[in-house]
Amino acid sequence: MSTNTLQRMDLPHLVTALPGPKAAQLIARDEAVLSPSYTRGYPLTVARAEGSMIEDLDGNRFLDCNAGIAVCATGHCHPKVVAAIQEQAAKLIHYSGTDFYYENMAQLAETLQRLVPGGGRRRVYFGNSGTEAIEASLKMARYHTGRERFIAFLGAFHGRTMGALSLTGSKSVQKKGFGSLLGGVTHIPYANCYRCNYGKQVETCNVECVKVIEDQLIRHILPADDIAGIIVEPVQGEGGYVVPPQKFLDELQTVAAKYQIPIIWDEVRAGMGRTGKMFAVEHFGVNPDILALAKGIASGMPLSAVVTKPEWMQWKPGAHASTFGGNPVAIASSLATIGLLESELLENASKVGGYMLDRMREWPRRFAHVGRVQGLGLMLGFELVRDQVGKERYPELRDKLELMAFERGLLILGCGPNSIRLCPPLVFTRDQAEWTLDTLEECLRAG
Repeated sequence: MSTNTLQRMDLPHLVTALPGPKAAQLIARDEAVLSPSYTRGYPLTVARAEGSMIEDLDGNRFLDCNAGIAVCATGHCHPKVVAAIQEQAAKLIHYSGTDFYYENMAQLAETLQRLVPGGGRRRVYFGNSGTEAIEASLKMARYHTGRERFIAFLGAFHGRTMGALSLTGSKSVQKKGFGSLLGGVTHIPYANCYRCNYGKQVETCNVECVKVIEDQLIRHILPADDIAGIIVEPVQGEGGYVVPPQKFLDELQTVAAKYQIPIIWDEVRAGMGRTGKMFAVEHFGVNPDILALAKGIASGMPLSAVVTKPEWMQWKPGAHASTFGGNPVAIASSLATIGLLESELLENASKVGGYMLDRMREWPRRFAHVGRVQGLGLMLGFELVRDQVGKERYPELRDKLELMAFERGLLILGCGPNSIRLCPPLVFTRDQAEWTLDTLEECLRAG
């Protein structure tokens, strides 16, 4: 760690070997009692956090490019978010908005109605997590259409509850050992034109990954009037932070409209400012039928929302509900979060993310093991490959870079089979972005 960062509280400073003694003690306690299903890529223990900085139990400071897995949109413990939580907690913590009324629940629904692209009236269902938003969307699509089956995409991650897991096409370990899942789900390739399943280049792509819906599935296997919905991430997350071509989403909407199939837009990861716009679909001119939100919606508090055109949310009282969904404290945090996004953080995410992406796009030329680089706003990813010719995936180097970065005070995570994701809080500064890229370049040279 260079000495010029020692007095800067907005940059890393390491004071012990990693993990330090207190961290090691906690890890031992954790491993004795916590579920072994949790994935821990490196031995980070978190004692406190502020902005884009994390401090561990031993006083080591880290720069956070994970944001609690793309959750803490306004940064850790933003004073306006903290104040909103404290004020609401002193008045009302819980009284189940699915059975009774409180004002800020309607206020947030009105705010989301205003924000979602396309204009017009919307209806909102509140839950607690991304997977709950997906479960609600599935039930809603079935209820409205009277149909049963769904189309999802390979590489997608939609959650781990049984319905959402049935749609997930990320890693087989996520499904192994759990038996039969929701029936009637068909997975098809996502628009990963860099590794096009049909041998096309991005500039000549004919969107075969969408044409398969009509030309193969509907024609030979899956009657259109059996399809309750198509679920898609406008920017694929766990699949490798893949940004699709405009024509992919255009063609998807054309096919869906032709057969009157609703599209469920999973913006659990990409929504709420992550891409430099409030919703990722805004980059593609989409007027969403069903929009699933979570993660950054309340900057750390448990909240999710499904926002739909009124015609899609026609279920009757008691058809679906959640005891804690729309908790008043979580909603207060969300309203504060949205205020910060609109006033300053969307612009910051766009500017700082744009700077990072421009610099990262030079990496394939400068570093032999960097493949595709892409992203929107502060949702950025890059692939590790064995060589620039065959572009064979290099997951071992990806895993090594995660640990090398951690040892330098930078928190990153992998995604997809061989990619690194960068999803820092949207308060990320230009100085922090430069330090991050300098550190990653150092790791790439050493790796």
